[in-house]
Amino acid sequence: MDLLLVEDKDSFRRLLSQALEGTVWKVKAVADPQEALGAMEAQSFHVLVTDLRLPGMNGLELIRRARRLNPRLRVVLMSAFGEPSDIVEAMRLGADDFLPKPFDLDTFLALLDRLRALVGAPPPDPAEAWVAHSPAMQALEAALRQAAASPLSVLFRGERGSGRERCARRLHVLRHPAAPYLSLPAATLGPEGPDPRTLQLLEGGSLFVPGLEHLSQAAVLPLARAMDSGAGRRLAWMGSVDPEGVLPPVLAERLGSLELPVPPLRERREDLLALTRQLLEVAARRESRPAPWLDRGAERQLLEHAWPGNVRELEVLLGRTLLFSEGHAIRTFADLGLGQAAPLCLPWPEAGSLDGMLRVVVRSAEAKLLRQALTEAAGDLPRAAEALALTVRTLAQRLRDHGIPLEDRDSTSASPKGERERTAMERAVEGESRQPWKAP
Repeated sequence: MDLLLVEDKDSFRRLLSQALEGTVWKVKAVADPQEALGAMEAQSFHVLVTDLRLPGMNGLELIRRARRLNPRLRVVLMSAFGEPSDIVEAMRLGADDFLPKPFDLDTFLALLDRLRALVGAPPPDPAEAWVAHSPAMQALEAALRQAAASPLSVLFRGERGSGRERCARRLHVLRHPAAPYLSLPAATLGPEGPDPRTLQLLEGGSLFVPGLEHLSQAAVLPLARAMDSGAGRRLAWMGSVDPEGVLPPVLAERLGSLELPVPPLRERREDLLALTRQLLEVAARRESRPAPWLDRGAERQLLEHAWPGNVRELEVLLGRTLLFSEGHAIRTFADLGLGQAAPLCLPWPEAGSLDGMLRVVVRSAEAKLLRQALTEAAGDLPRAAEALALTVRTLAQRLRDHGIPLEDRDSTSASPKGERERTAMERAVEGESRQPWKAP
């Protein structure tokens, strides 16, 4: 992982750099904040460690500009003269922690270990919309709050597309919002089970294993052993299964003690319009346009539809509606068709040779086709892989190649500069070699 250290005192900069030699961190150490900004424009860093008092620009201004360049950047502010107001401002700008100088090197390394976990398995956004007006969702919310007060593993049972993973994120936020969180689809687990280093990375956080009905027989015992391991006992386990899914006894003993049903969208009509407005705002923000409002006729259509595809079907419909809608209101969905696929729209490539432009177009089309296949399969990786005549592992690899995280298929984590940041879950699927995890 890449770390940018900004410290104008040569001796202290060398000391911190030497402390990180032989660790997982690749350090670029500079004294000048302008040089630091230039480095961030040239490559993507995972963590910024900066002093408060710097020549020509203080650390707070550097954090402000750095976060504009990379909103996902993790930040540590150091200072021997930090006022409470400086610390408050640093946290407001997105700093993760403050280290008062002088500090112990072990404290510094322990802090970086925690940030490494948050980089590899970032916690969900606590501000993510959660709509629970219907009796069914209010009952689920009450159950989630009770579950949050216990260390028990939780199994979410519900239809595909009903929001089981959203419920897992909600429970994580209620339990420990700042801790690492990872979604590791059961279909991607092989006979080796979860990577032990991934479990260590998640210590104190949560691991969600969706689609347990797709877990291979060879992965059942390795998953159970992982849950019973020392690292496995130091994190919260969650899983999901279809309404008729049956867990193997060895997993039912570990995941079946607290089972929460997730209601389908057709049973939560009171949530439908509020959920639609939330999803419209998110989709419109992604396209940098104002969210349209719903006309009475469009509201009536939404309320009368059966929603066999649940929330995922609603998301697809609204995304397609925004693609065709030009006004400030959505008056009807009749001309779009609830089950009709959107046309394949591709961006124009930069001007160049025909072969070069074709390669760009083909890559863009492949990403769109992968997303569409996942949508049609209701997020079911094995079903999507079968439809595309691919193995699950190959499909996972293609998704990684296009920067589509397996746990969030509506967005990408592609970095605008440098190598794309990969999640710990992706590395676990790939099974690549990593340096051993070091306990603080």
